Parts: sequence; C-alpha cells; structure tokens
Amino acid sequence: MTLKLCKAAKKMATFSSYFFATATLMVSSSSAFTFIPRQSTSSLISKQSFKVSSSQRRPIQPASRAALAARSYQQQRQVQHQLHANNNDSVVTNMEDVGFVLLAGGKGSRMKADMPKQFLTLRKKPILHHSIELFLETLPKFLSDNGGAGPAFLVLVMDPSYQPEYQRFIDLYGADRMSFANPGKERQGSVENGLNKLVEMAGDACKYVAVHDSARPLVTIDEILQVVTDARDTGAAVLGVPCKATIKQSDDGVLVTRTIPRSTLWEVHTPQVIKIEALLRGFAKVEAENIDVTDDVSIIEALGEPVKLTLGEYTNLKITTPEDMEVAEAILEERHGRDN
Repeated sequence: MTLKLCKAAKKMATFSSYFFATATLMVSSSSAFTFIPRQSTSSLISKQSFKVSSSQRRPIQPASRAALAARSYQQQRQVQHQLHANNNDSVVTNMEDVGFVLLAGGKGSRMKADMPKQFLTLRKKPILHHSIELFLETLPKFLSDNGGAGPAFLVLVMDPSYQPEYQRFIDLYGADRMSFANPGKERQGSVENGLNKLVEMAGDACKYVAVHDSARPLVTIDEILQVVTDARDTGAAVLGVPCKATIKQSDDGVLVTRTIPRSTLWEVHTPQVIKIEALLRGFAKVEAENIDVTDDVSIIEALGEPVKLTLGEYTNLKITTPEDMEVAEAILEERHGRDN
C-alpha cells in the first residue's frame, strides 16, 4: 500500500492540473447556480506551480510522502463529515423510491487503453463492478442495518455488444431489480434511455432517479445519503466540491476573456438525484427547444427550477486518464487499510 501511495502522492498534489480540465463547473450565488460551458474554461494550476529551485528543494522520503497523502485524505473527510453534520441533522435511511441509472456506455478514448475505461481493472475487479456492487449490495445492506430499505432498481446503460457479458448480474440480482438500456449518441440521450427504462421497470414505485457515471467508482455511502436527502428537500441535487484551481474563460481558446471568481465555482460530480416527474418535463423542454446540456441537473436548470449543491468529497474523482487509475488505487488501498 505504501508504494502505491508514494506514486500517487505527487499526482494528488497536482490533482487540479489534470482534473478540472474535464470537470463540469457551476457558478454558485446565494440563490442559484449557473452552468459554465467547460470547453471555454481552463485551469491555471500546473506542475510548474509546484516547482522549486534545486537549492530550495528538500528531499521527501517515500514513507513521509505516503503518510502525508493518507493524513491529508483523512483530515479532509473529517472536515467534510462535520460540515455534513452541521448542514443536515438527519439524512435519509430509506431509498425504496429511488432508482439508479448507471452510465457505462462511454468509449474512454483519453485512457489510451484497448477497452472502454469502465472495464479496466481497479483493485482486482473492473471499474464498473465497484458501482454495481455498491448500489445492489453494500448500500442496501447499510440501509437495512439502519432500519431502512432500497434502492430497489438499477438500470445499466451499456452498449449492446457488452450486455451479454453482464447478463449474469441480472440473473444474480433479478430482472425485477436490474435491467439494461442502450446508450444514446450523447450523455443526454443515454440518461433519457435509462430513465425511460427505469419508469418502465418501476412504474410509480420510483419518485427519484440517481444518475451516476461508472467512471466514478469512489463515491461513498455518506455522499449518496446526503445528495438523496437534499433532492427530497429541493427536487434536485448534485454532488460537488468547491474549485481549488483558478479558472480562466476563453472564447477563442487563445486569449483570456475573463477570470471567474473561484469562490463562486463548484466542480460537479455524480450521483445527480432528480425527481423523475421534473426530469421527464425537462427532457421534453430541451428536445423541443434543441437545448444542449452536458449534465443532468442542467435539464432542471432549463426549467427554471432549483438545484441543491450537496457537498461531496474530492476523492470522488472521475477516472479519465492512466494517472487517475493510480490515484484511485491509492485511495482504495488507504480506505481498505483504515477499515481493517
């Protein structure tokens, strides 16, 4: 575990340098937040920001670097848990009316692998399996142990060529709990296909849908409970974290148009939890008006309805590059060691 944490420590230090370039960003105000097209933004954080001259440089021992990474991770979780406790005295323990749509139809071209990233091995099993097991085994057991139940349904959005291989999961968990949906040309189409299948499976039993990217295998039960709680209060909620990086907007990709105040920016994660009735109305609107959206709560924003920002964890990273795999391995090994 120590060696892998050592390798990942430098990448954790420059986490923003490769992460925010692919993140969806929101500008937050006191009453609402606004989606920013990510193709017009770029982060100023780079490895250059952390360089020092040879006369200033002090060697960091591998063990110290690993301990620093682990300690930083644990301190961050403690602070976030305290913030959650302050903001929510009671979180949901019953999720029988929540269905999950798990997106696994991406190509993963930036990973430079010979298969989509969701099928790459992370801690002895494919990335996708972490989310399937969380939603159909770990989370239901946690809820049951705490007097609750659910979630009852999972729709796996996946290319038809991979579905036969994953039929065994439907056989294991039951066709009344899990089903396939085909991906669309874009994320928006994939979510809509998954939502329609969920409505077909669950009928009126599901009031909320939680949309999750399979490339985020590190989401925690605490995060899920918080975002579902907020969605029930507001109608829609999205996990996110305050931006660490300085963000510049450029209209032409060459010259800076403006610097966006970092204090108002949030990096958006998944799950994104939305009332099904509202999302169906939102899909009808964006299709009728040809509105392009890149995440799910943007559809609710198009309706002019509120979306709650739920404080998540920086460790809920989206695996996009080979470097992300190393960081994810280190985080999982640290969690595994702590739980033991």
